[in-house]
Amino acid sequence: MTATPVVEGRAIVQDYHIPGSMFSGAKVVRALKGIDFAVQKGKTLAIVGESGSGKSTLARVIALIDAPSGGELRIDGQPVDIRRQRPGPAMRSKVQMVFQNPYGSLNPRQKIGDVLMEPLVINTDVPASERRERAEAMLKKVGLQPEHFNRYPHMFSGGQRQRIAIARALMLNPSLLVLDEPVSALDLSVQAQVLNLLADLQDEFDLTYVFVSHDLSVVRYIADEVMVISKGEAVEQGSREELFADPKHPYTKSLFAATPVTDVEAIRARVARRKAARQAQPA
Repeated sequence: MTATPVVEGRAIVQDYHIPGSMFSGAKVVRALKGIDFAVQKGKTLAIVGESGSGKSTLARVIALIDAPSGGELRIDGQPVDIRRQRPGPAMRSKVQMVFQNPYGSLNPRQKIGDVLMEPLVINTDVPASERRERAEAMLKKVGLQPEHFNRYPHMFSGGQRQRIAIARALMLNPSLLVLDEPVSALDLSVQAQVLNLLADLQDEFDLTYVFVSHDLSVVRYIADEVMVISKGEAVEQGSREELFADPKHPYTKSLFAATPVTDVEAIRARVARRKAARQAQPA
């Protein structure tokens, strides 16, 4: 018997209505054209495509930010339609999103501790003392320290801010993380560190990821399944091994050929060597 997917989309459509002007009438732009997908527990679906392909639009639908114009979205087998019914705290807790710009997604006037505790304040009845304990524990999980609790976002590097954004997304113990270009704004060495962190967290918490990226090296490192989107259509979908070894669709072939390759594995190995060298140094 096949397990129920953590997230599943059936014929997802997203239309945007463009108002008319003096020189042209109103029109409808179809950003997503009947996309099907399913992601099993503990797996990663990477969504790739060029700018404007619709991949971030699909991510926002999956993250329950935008309602699709048509089709059906299911979370843990349960149909979800935010146009008709606003998701309750339980459903909101299941799905969290990490955005591309970590600084833009953090309130510059909030201390990091308050950023992490805010989801608990809004969605749970956890007492204040326990909220702080959980926030400090999550800081450790993402490679930061409890003393960072009272600092502000501008006091951190880009990589540290993205770790904070990931920590905030995990505060409600979600089953699904939607990550929209989460490492594209970071330096290459920092990208490798954050990707390692995401892999470790996925193993520890049995998380399911929907990972949006234009960087095929990152996709090759982190994905189990890959969906290629062009002009709102899923033109090809399959396992990472199948797609990278033998892409079938002409668009997939041209996308792979046009994308510069960065060896994430080599960067990861270099970061690991530096870490081991620092640990080997006498105190």
